[in-house]
Amino acid sequence: MAYVLVLNSGSSSIKFQIVDPTASAADTPFVSGLVEQIGEPSGHIKIKIEGRAVESSMPIRDHRGGLQLAIAMLDANGAGPTQVEIIAVGHRIVHGGQTFSEPVLIDDTVVEQIRDLIPLAPLHNPANIDGIEVARALLPNIPHIGVFDTGFFNHLPANAATYAIDAEVAKEQKIRRYGFHGTSHEFIASQVPDLIGKPLEETNQIVLHLGNGASVSAVRGGQPIDTTMGLTPLEGLVMGTRSGDIDPGVIFHLYRQAGMSIDEIDNLLNRGSGVKGIAGVNDFRELHTMIEEGSAEAKLAYDVYIHRLRRYIGAYMIALGRVDAITFTAGVGENDSQARADALANLEGFGVKLDEAKNAERGDARIISTDDSATKVLVVPTNEELAIAQKSAQIAQGA
Repeated sequence: MAYVLVLNSGSSSIKFQIVDPTASAADTPFVSGLVEQIGEPSGHIKIKIEGRAVESSMPIRDHRGGLQLAIAMLDANGAGPTQVEIIAVGHRIVHGGQTFSEPVLIDDTVVEQIRDLIPLAPLHNPANIDGIEVARALLPNIPHIGVFDTGFFNHLPANAATYAIDAEVAKEQKIRRYGFHGTSHEFIASQVPDLIGKPLEETNQIVLHLGNGASVSAVRGGQPIDTTMGLTPLEGLVMGTRSGDIDPGVIFHLYRQAGMSIDEIDNLLNRGSGVKGIAGVNDFRELHTMIEEGSAEAKLAYDVYIHRLRRYIGAYMIALGRVDAITFTAGVGENDSQARADALANLEGFGVKLDEAKNAERGDARIISTDDSATKVLVVPTNEELAIAQKSAQIAQGA
């Protein structure tokens, strides 16, 4: 069987899977793994091979060492790249700017183009490049494919992509709305039409990717017409640790009046805000427990989160004109029935009728609206790794 090794390289971790690109979204990957705490005194590697867990703890100096150790563990358990047929390595890359709208076969030129985009994603693209360089050195005879998180939104309509700032400044500094979580939004948008019995080209849908990072997209006929994230993943919804939409004047105020540096403000808005900034936690299970125990801060954080989410649902209903489906995905979207119910509360007049019993159930991709709901509501588990594997296999087989 032919597999794709999917790599998602972060600043101090490497997530990976060995995936059958012909599998269904509900299938368990052949291998999944995580290398974490890279560069710290005690690192950790956890791998599942056909559901069997293998773990090891040791210092992991850098990404090269981490990936080498992970491959050695796979080899020791009969699942290494020389023991199973790996036809491609698919790399998740956060920012493709306007340079990359489609997956691409990675060569030295592509690596340098991704490096040129670091100013647009200084927290993400450097780690992605580390993963690419390490993997290409360790697996030089396998095609390496870059799949870009911004790709799906590369051709947003100009009215959705353009910020109302000086046009020359925007052009010179490459300032526009790029959007993120594109692989997930595209994957979900492709799954929904079959589930509701409509052709993709006739389906208008809102996709709610609600995890620690969160975003919404409006998709008409398979093409996005708007999304909540912008130049960076900071714009849009209230998230686990990110503020989402905020008056830009707050930044100037914090700089001038609070004496905070740009780096301190960056850290505040990206890592110390959102649900965590208000309630002190960003795990929704903890948040619900705190609410049940009477925490006013937790209740406020949840209410602010839901308020912003409903604002965008309403905006995208108007943008689309007719909405055939609203789909929840990612950690919160797939698992938090209360958040789903509150996000869609009192929308019966707009043709959205949630079935409480179906919403409370757990399972695979499913419709959770009533049979007579004009707009279908769904829960569809995202599978970005499978989507990356499928795209990578297509490029590799055509290379």
